[in-house]
Amino acid sequence: MADRPDLTGITVAFLATEGVEQVELTGPWNAVKDAGAIAHLVSPDAEFQGFNHLDKADTFHADRKVHDANPGTYDALVLPGGVANPDALRTDAEAVAFAKAFLEDGKLVAAICHAPWTLVEADVVKGRRMTSWPSLQTDLRNAGADWVDEEVVVDADGGPGTLITSRKPDDIPAFNSALIAALGDIKAA
Repeated sequence: MADRPDLTGITVAFLATEGVEQVELTGPWNAVKDAGAIAHLVSPDAEFQGFNHLDKADTFHADRKVHDANPGTYDALVLPGGVANPDALRTDAEAVAFAKAFLEDGKLVAAICHAPWTLVEADVVKGRRMTSWPSLQTDLRNAGADWVDEEVVVDADGGPGTLITSRKPDDIPAFNSALIAALGDIKAA
């Protein structure tokens, strides 16, 4: 990708735990790293299991435990999905506070598939235009979001910070393109 921005100096947190959909973690992770950014895996757990849908995949080791991570040291947050991962994160007060801090501070957040559950719990989706795995649309609408069925949605006008959302693993190329472009804008600012 010749026009990909050089993201050297940009630092991105990836918040995940047990049950993360592996491709929704590794796809954006590789895109960010390939563009030169620093990526840190943040989790309530030191180690957790990734999944390929319902089948066990790789084991991941966190770079930082969520209670030791400072949102202020990151330029952006990526929330990968899977069903179990965001369901566990939304019940972890430290993980919810970590995610909430990014949008409250006007930073970029990118969430795919079921990951917006964590943002619903953080109470930061009201007035935001976003997408997700279709089964979350009622949760997002009830939390005040404008849910749409689109490959990728970039909302920079619904509240502080830019929010990028996608529906499923098939959307990862569009999700990654939007994420890399938004990170390029951060670096250029």
